[in-house]
Amino acid sequence: MSGHSKWSNIKHKKGKEDARRGKVFTKLTRYIMVAVREGGTDPEYNTALKAAIEKAKAENLPNDNIERAIKKAAGDLDANNFEEIVYEGYGPAGIAVLVSCLTDNRNRTASDVRHAFDKFGGNLGQTGCVSFMFDRKGVLAIEKDDSIDEEEFMMEAIELGAEDFTSDENGYEIITSPEDFNGIRDALKEKGFNFVTAEISQIPQNTISLTEEKDIKNMVKLIDILEDNDDVQEVYHNWDIPDDLEIE
Repeated sequence: MSGHSKWSNIKHKKGKEDARRGKVFTKLTRYIMVAVREGGTDPEYNTALKAAIEKAKAENLPNDNIERAIKKAAGDLDANNFEEIVYEGYGPAGIAVLVSCLTDNRNRTASDVRHAFDKFGGNLGQTGCVSFMFDRKGVLAIEKDDSIDEEEFMMEAIELGAEDFTSDENGYEIITSPEDFNGIRDALKEKGFNFVTAEISQIPQNTISLTEEKDIKNMVKLIDILEDNDDVQEVYHNWDIPDDLEIE
């Protein structure tokens, strides 16, 4: 799977799922509210909201919470205070990092993000300094199942318009263009496939390995502290995370 999936595995190994779940729910609720603000309450006519709901369900956000977030955003002017900001910078040894945020306080978020980079051997850069190293793509990840014939599944995904299809011992990953993402996701969902990941992401064009133990530890801590921040929605990077990485 991709680095994104590997990082999910790292978080699981760290045994912080219960502590993280509350933060994840907060982020997902904010994501839903902003989507409602931008395109209305009907997911059939609001692709951003549809994507937000799919992501929320993948993270097991209860349906009641989803409905409550939609209703709150529809009638709560406070939802209008959130703005999307993407920070760019370099982690240890020049790892490219994109930090996607939804915030109601730009100064607070900028300060927190800068502090994280400074503390763990990186530095916050100017807009555009690393974004050119990433491609915006749709990502669909599905766990391996004995009922899935890999070759047939791959051909099906390609016929639907997928740009790439990869597999490993954990599952399958389908890469799409942002424009084709909704159609491919919906078509596969109708065929009974369940997604571990279904989102528009930033895929690095190339990845970089870290060899120094200090750099590896700092990179893990940098991602960790950024993802713990309520304002941070996603952290993208071009670090080639080792499969055998052990986290203390």
